[in-house]
Amino acid sequence: MKSAALQRNALSDLVILSCVGLRLVLVHGGGPEINAWLLRTGHEPKFHNGLRVTDAHTMEFVEMVLAGKINKSLVTEINMLGGTGVGLCGKDARLLTVRPSSESAVLGFVGVIARVDPSVLHPILADGHIPMITSVAADEAGQSYNVNTDTATGELAAAVGAEKLILLTDVAGILGDRNDPGSLVKEIDIVGIRRMMEEGMVAGGMIPKVILLYKHLNSMNQCL
Repeated sequence: MKSAALQRNALSDLVILSCVGLRLVLVHGGGPEINAWLLRTGHEPKFHNGLRVTDAHTMEFVEMVLAGKINKSLVTEINMLGGTGVGLCGKDARLLTVRPSSESAVLGFVGVIARVDPSVLHPILADGHIPMITSVAADEAGQSYNVNTDTATGELAAAVGAEKLILLTDVAGILGDRNDPGSLVKEIDIVGIRRMMEEGMVAGGMIPKVILLYKHLNSMNQCL
């Protein structure tokens, strides 16, 4: 999301894959732009264990930037590249229903996904369109919540029975030494992930990504 050229290249690849018959769902965030808008209004972005601390003021900017500005910008870009993007957020057709995080006293309006209803996605995918989803959602009472994009991606992938899950990020990936960009871990199993988490080798925005990976690998092992 930080480089317009890389963003355009990635979206162009999605359009090509869609044209050859793959059915794709794009889930996006927009942290840097949220940070920029908060700073413009004199609010310092805050994070806790890789998750954005979201008070009422921050929630307004999260929804405005993600569901309004960035989502529609990405849809426009996909359309300009020859695809057909359909912009959604978790509120649309109750795609995502959330409940408050167990750490709501610290995190504020950060939601945990309670239910996924992917039925709105099926006709969109069947018609060859690309659903482009941002992870703003609401609880049963209609209160808006910020949902971690990696978490939402994993839950949506499971709900639609995705064959592949690809995470795009602006960091190298899981590092054996988080201070050494050259220590990229190219392959890992559930035991390795557990060890890295226990030893505190994962930090910042990689925490929810590694937790997502751990959860789904653990689920696969249980199924096997």
